[in-house]
Amino acid sequence: MSGKRRVVAAVLVGVAAIVYGLSPIDVIPELLTGPLGLTDDVLAFVGAGFAIWKLLRGGRGAEGPDAPPAPPTAS
Repeated sequence: MSGKRRVVAAVLVGVAAIVYGLSPIDVIPELLTGPLGLTDDVLAFVGAGFAIWKLLRGGRGAEGPDAPPAPPTAS
């Protein structure tokens, strides 16, 4: 995935999380459960934050191009 596409995808994930957080339709409604109803909103924001981080990081682990070289193995 190119850099531009990752940024667009990250923005879309962020917008979707904000729309879900502001939406009156929830998995756990706040009107019925009080503060407990905010847990699904918090989980949506945390999940979106993690997804955005992974998208902007490139979805790679420590093996990315900026990672330090692996130590030599003894043979």
